[in-house]
Amino acid sequence: MNKDAKKNMEIINRTVPINPINSERSHPSSGLAGEGGQRVENFLVSALEMPVRLDIFLSRAAGLPSRSQVQRAIEEGRVFVNGALVKMGFKLKTGDRISLYHREAAPSTIQPEPIALQIIYEDPAILVVDKPAGMVVHPAFGHHSGTLVNAILAHCDDLSGIGGVQRPGIVHRLDKDTSGLLVVAKTDQAHQSLVAQFKGREVEKVYLALVHGRVKDMEGLIDLPIGRDPAHRKKMSTRGSRGKEARTTWRVLEFYRQSTFLEVRIETGRTHQIRVHLSTLGHPVVGDSLYGGVRNSGNIDDKIRALLRGMRRQALHAASLSFLHPLSGERIVFSSPLPTDMAGLCDALRANSL
Repeated sequence: MNKDAKKNMEIINRTVPINPINSERSHPSSGLAGEGGQRVENFLVSALEMPVRLDIFLSRAAGLPSRSQVQRAIEEGRVFVNGALVKMGFKLKTGDRISLYHREAAPSTIQPEPIALQIIYEDPAILVVDKPAGMVVHPAFGHHSGTLVNAILAHCDDLSGIGGVQRPGIVHRLDKDTSGLLVVAKTDQAHQSLVAQFKGREVEKVYLALVHGRVKDMEGLIDLPIGRDPAHRKKMSTRGSRGKEARTTWRVLEFYRQSTFLEVRIETGRTHQIRVHLSTLGHPVVGDSLYGGVRNSGNIDDKIRALLRGMRRQALHAASLSFLHPLSGERIVFSSPLPTDMAGLCDALRANSL
């Protein structure tokens, strides 16, 4: 738990069953002990040195949803302070009592599918998988089946529901055509712990990327905000005026004649972050058609040109993943070897560079 939140908040009760709030948004003390209704968490605020916004306060507490989920609960009338509905910017003071009503999860309509999974590790709390390139992580528009979630539901049917009905157990994502390691939460406790670790930047992820061109320096930092591209809805960009902080570090592992093999680490987790940042650097990921990774291969032999053009996905692989185990608190590290397609291309480029 955040130290400030722990100091300033006392949890009165965590799992009191109540009847659903009616359309008139009834007082939170009404209808207690209603079997099968919503769950409510009650909090007593103590020892605040200065007023604190309600949404910020709740989102810092252990076991609570993200700030955006807290804000949604406030907007939907599921948060009461001292028995009354409050607005988003409400400032808490010492002695305030908060009641947070949890929405009952709707049943998932996602169908389990017997799709082969490469499971790296599994215990009662988490599942670590090595996702192949070409697989979408969770159902979305245009991808209603064949996803990682469909496969995981066939493997274990008791995933954490905090991620929502379309994303049960999902804590983080990889792009469809990026391969590598993903951790999946099997319980709500594990989900909450992992989300907090990602938010606190305690999760360490290492990627391997093959990029076009010979990178000038041996290592570097790209510190450019990323947001939706103002001209292309499906793309992200560093040019927008409303970008979010994004930091990527890289170092050269190997030079080839007209390409470079990199180790990449991200301090933030923005959509398409590595692909956008490396493209902005002038060295797009090989095979990345969205951000300029398909190029005329220049003065190299036909075999290498064919291999480069034959890379049907971005040459980006999540090779290492490290985090604190949600139950033991011990740091655990997982690794994944370079996939066959990327390894074969690197071998051919290496031989061509001799």
